[in-house]
Amino acid sequence: MSMVIFSSGSMNITVPQDLGFILLIIREALIGLLLGFIAYLMFMTIQTAGSFIDIQIGFGIANVIDPMTGASAPIIGNFKYMIALLLFLSMNGHHYLLDAIVYSYKWVPIDNDLFLKMIGGSLSEFLIRTFAQSFMLAFQMSAPLVAALFLTDVGLAFLARTAPQYNVFVIGVPLKIIIGLALLLILMPGLAALFQNLFEIMFESMHNLLGLIGKSP
Repeated sequence: MSMVIFSSGSMNITVPQDLGFILLIIREALIGLLLGFIAYLMFMTIQTAGSFIDIQIGFGIANVIDPMTGASAPIIGNFKYMIALLLFLSMNGHHYLLDAIVYSYKWVPIDNDLFLKMIGGSLSEFLIRTFAQSFMLAFQMSAPLVAALFLTDVGLAFLARTAPQYNVFVIGVPLKIIIGLALLLILMPGLAALFQNLFEIMFESMHNLLGLIGKSP
């Protein structure tokens, strides 16, 4: 696909035939990896938020195996991830990803200064800011359920002090699961707007990455 897009564009640049050709391949591969990393990071934000919720509910040790990666994934995080992926495809998000590949050839020419950006530290600073932003988004997405389950823990602590005859460990686990799933069901209609905002941030980050490496046409 990249070869088709590259051949359809008009570029008046002579491709070197010596060692510089290998550096050019590495540089173009790094640009593609950076774009993919931004998209992957935003999707992993959803699973990170699900991990926070799973820990509070008590599903932290009941992870499922993700067949795509072969690694364990949080139950609620995997559930939210599938919903986000379906929403992403329904809003033609994959078309926007293809547009990002097309515009990368216009914004970032073959003779770009990616290595200078890496040495200067501007690219590293951008990636650190994006990672911090994704972690903050994950915390904000999970904050309502985490706060509610934390208050449930506080209530169970008061119950244990005022009524020692109740076994809090027996009552607490199913109670937190019921409250967590009920709140998740209540907040389910708002996930569409939440994920749409996350996708807008993802495309904005990819736009900023292309602007950092190259320049607007």
